[in-house]
Amino acid sequence: MPQVLIIEDNLDSAQLFQRVLAARGFEVRHAPDAETALQLALDSRPDLILLDLGLPDADGQTLVGWLRRLPSLAHVPIIACTAWPEETARLMVSAYGCNGYIRKPINIARFADQIAAYLPEGQP
Repeated sequence: MPQVLIIEDNLDSAQLFQRVLAARGFEVRHAPDAETALQLALDSRPDLILLDLGLPDADGQTLVGWLRRLPSLAHVPIIACTAWPEETARLMVSAYGCNGYIRKPINIARFADQIAAYLPEGQP
């Protein structure tokens, strides 16, 4: 069962993401800030990281940089989840070193498939 680490400071969004992904068989962990996320990522070695770019303690670019420098996490797909306008999101995600992005608000019917598409095996 693929494990997804959700890094999201908005509790309502995090809970929605968790419910949708758990219903599709993903194991989900949640971190509300960058510091917690870094520790959880090191401890649990997720298969994918879903990242809100606006966190209370570090910006998305900083956190992605930290994660990419860790050999055990460098290969893990990092998907930004953002409400930024599409063109801005594309530019920032590329500059930050993310593998892709999903727009907020999410499409509940497509969300799990969007996440699965970034996993090497494709589906949970």
